Amino acid sequence: MYADGLSFLEEERDEFRPYEALLDLTDEQLEQAVDGAHGWTGRDLMAHIGVWIEWWLTIARELAVNPDSSSYNELSKLGADWAVQGDALNARYQAEWAALPLAEVRRRFAEMPGELRGYLTVVPETRWLKDANHLKSLLQNTTEHYDDHASDLRAVLAAAGR
Repeated sequence: MYADGLSFLEEERDEFRPYEALLDLTDEQLEQAVDGAHGWTGRDLMAHIGVWIEWWLTIARELAVNPDSSSYNELSKLGADWAVQGDALNARYQAEWAALPLAEVRRRFAEMPGELRGYLTVVPETRWLKDANHLKSLLQNTTEHYDDHASDLRAVLAAAGR
């Protein structure tokens, strides 16, 4: 799929770029529930996308120094039981991020994607790009996930007049 890690990193960067528009919204706009986005707010969307980036940032940190990742194993277990616990897990993460000050939500959302890309540049490609399971999980939690929520992003931005 990717000849080298840089190809993925460039694609991921391009796919995430539209989400950066959320950082330009006012606090009030980020707290407005939007019908076309599952009733989520912009803050909820940032949290939902951010949580799964955060998982992979943790995994990348582990893979940078070890061939295996306990966080990847934990994420895989969650995925295997997704039909049973997915909604509850997403609700828990949304509540955790809702408890954060909005400034912290903004900081995480602004910094974590770049930090993930940075870590992936030092993780040996055999541990993520050339590892089919790791790559599949990375894609599911980044570029594919961004695509899954593109309509939510459009709805949030439209509700904010953007």
